[in-house]
Amino acid sequence: MRIGPYELAAPLALAPMAGVTDLPFRRLCRRMGAGIAASEMVTSDVHLWNTSKSRLRMDHSGEPEPRVVQIAGYDPSMMADAARMNVEFGAQVIDINFGCPAKKVCNRAAGSALMRDEPLVARILGAVVAAARVPVTLKMRTGWDRENRNAVSIARLAENEGIAGIAVHGRTRADFFAGAAEYETAAAVKQAVRVPVFVNGDIDCAAKALKSLEQSGADGVMIGRAAQGRPWIFREMRAGFAGTAVPPASLAEVRAIMLLHLEALYSFYGESKGVRVARKHLSWYCRLHPEVGHLPAGLLTTECAREQLQLTDEFLSGLIGNRGPFSNDREDQGADVAPSALVPFDQRALPRNSAARSHQTGAQQLFRQPERSPPGPAL
Repeated sequence: MRIGPYELAAPLALAPMAGVTDLPFRRLCRRMGAGIAASEMVTSDVHLWNTSKSRLRMDHSGEPEPRVVQIAGYDPSMMADAARMNVEFGAQVIDINFGCPAKKVCNRAAGSALMRDEPLVARILGAVVAAARVPVTLKMRTGWDRENRNAVSIARLAENEGIAGIAVHGRTRADFFAGAAEYETAAAVKQAVRVPVFVNGDIDCAAKALKSLEQSGADGVMIGRAAQGRPWIFREMRAGFAGTAVPPASLAEVRAIMLLHLEALYSFYGESKGVRVARKHLSWYCRLHPEVGHLPAGLLTTECAREQLQLTDEFLSGLIGNRGPFSNDREDQGADVAPSALVPFDQRALPRNSAARSHQTGAQQLFRQPERSPPGPAL
């Protein structure tokens, strides 16, 4: 599968998600098997970029190719400027958001609200493609509501304007995330255009990925919420596509991945914000392991990176040591941990105990740092 000049290692995409697909998580998912991963949504209003949030969203340090930035807006000229500037900052693919159902986005006639104005869609697509001079993709819903499903019409417009790929979420804007996603619209889009199509919505295992591809005829699968706390889902799907299976991530592997992910968050955001961002990831990681139960209160209330990392290590190490199914030699050695190029956290912030040393020697040696990409913009 190709997006412009870029051949994807797997037909698996990480969907852009606000508050989730930051640089550390994108890099982790790419190492776990995703073929492409888009940034969090960036506003097309460049006057709002001079904030730490916007600068971090446009940071591609160490990110493997192709580097994808998603932009959102309603004005063709502003969208074109945003695309051109993001390319200057290191983006290699520009993704346009026609799918976000959030009120604060739709109330400004952006996101999925744009699907109600096809002439404006055509002007935005044409302006962005002309300005970016790199592949441009779009993510959309099936339509504004079930009486107005116009994804096929917009897909044809997109292809005519030079779009290089399309992702279709199998719900309307009115559906938000209620009910089951449908793949018939993605199938109709695939029949209508020649560009690559990703199918998206309710795909949380290899079996569902294969079923969605069979029903839609799409070229690839885009994974969103199912990757939260489960970045190894891409590894599982790649195995499923190859006709094999991999065992679920053991608690020992989850621990190793979590600790390296936490370090990356602290390094990327700094201690104060990194600790706060880490809390939701800790909850997501642990929800898939019922044996974890409730996380210690201190883990989700501490403001100290060293303490959060140490509490996480000690809590999960205790579970692994006390529960037979998770304490065999293979798991304790971190044998299932996939390489995951995470930014190393300042070692001075690491807890100085035996569990932390075990984590460093058993898992971190498997993580290598890729060549660094251009740094984030200095505005």
